[in-house]
Amino acid sequence: MPTEPKSLPFSLPPPEAGRVDLLVIAGEHSGDQHAARAVRELTTLRPGTRACALGGPALQAAGAQLLHDMTGTSTIGFAVFSKLSYYRGIIAAAAKWAAEHKPRAVCFVDSSGLNLRIAETMFAAGTSAKGGGSVKALYYISPQIWASRRGRRFAMAKHLDGLAAIFPFEPGVYADTSLPVEFVGHPFVSEDYHAPVRYDAAGPVLLLPGSRRGAVSRIFPILLEAYRLAETGRDATVLYPSDEIRGVLEAANPPPNVRLVEGGSATVAGSAVLTSTGTMSMHCALAGIPGAVTYKTDLLTYFIGRLLVRVENLGIANLLLKEPMYPEFIQGDAKPAALAAQLADAVKNPERAMKAAQHAAQLRELLAHPPTVTIGNWLAGHLG
Repeated sequence: MPTEPKSLPFSLPPPEAGRVDLLVIAGEHSGDQHAARAVRELTTLRPGTRACALGGPALQAAGAQLLHDMTGTSTIGFAVFSKLSYYRGIIAAAAKWAAEHKPRAVCFVDSSGLNLRIAETMFAAGTSAKGGGSVKALYYISPQIWASRRGRRFAMAKHLDGLAAIFPFEPGVYADTSLPVEFVGHPFVSEDYHAPVRYDAAGPVLLLPGSRRGAVSRIFPILLEAYRLAETGRDATVLYPSDEIRGVLEAANPPPNVRLVEGGSATVAGSAVLTSTGTMSMHCALAGIPGAVTYKTDLLTYFIGRLLVRVENLGIANLLLKEPMYPEFIQGDAKPAALAAQLADAVKNPERAMKAAQHAAQLRELLAHPPTVTIGNWLAGHLG
């Protein structure tokens, strides 16, 4: 049973309004963005709703009181071990805060390694509704249990009161549990979605190595070499989420025709893309940008991942479409020459662009929310 340490490495401030309806916990940049949209929609539907957050600047801009910025500390694989003390502190502090200030609900957004442990701690402390308390434990953006560690769904059903899924097949994955799961549509096809990328046949190529330091340091040099070998005759654009990641990119000494652009309000055009398998690959798929996906991690993480992951494709667009929109080059296959061939073909072959546009339309249809269910009214329904 989880126990709270005798002293925490930091404390979280109380709600400024003296009360709180919703605590949102989002541990990464993408989760911060999705959570911010949910809070905006909720407060539009229910003006006066008070939200606090462990998240990032997007949640703060959406009107939530930011208790702690989580977006500069996201890690993956065995890099997590270097920050175990920090994450233990977050788990204890978040559970303690919920017990003291009793929001109507806590909404966990993605980041299952952290959030499911907070939910378990709240349950054990008797704070959450499933644990005998008054605080509903809600989850937005399901862990990819359909890809690995499928057995987690039973613990989730024990500790959570509801889950909002962003992929249409996910409710069926939980059908053998007592957890209520609703498909609320994917945030990338919502009306207020601001696409970070768009297709432009005459535009530069995009090199998108991801948002995590370790992965970027491994992937970006491969992308640079692939770009050089492809000889597309076009400049390249690289999007980065933070100054920390920009530093990693600059350490690879990109040439002058490779432009580093901080992701933000502007939409970046691209004629073709080499992207990591993360969030940006879905952005590119929905924009209809032809290209390929790649990923490379440390050998131990990869070896264990191969034992756990039970899907044929790592690119989510490929999984949803059940056909390879983006050829995948993972770990040992992530070689500059192979990626260069894909990049050159994506730029020069018009059939690649036509097929990518067709795939993008299919994805939008698959991911659109049902007529009566959105993340905002799902949250509002649980707040009562």
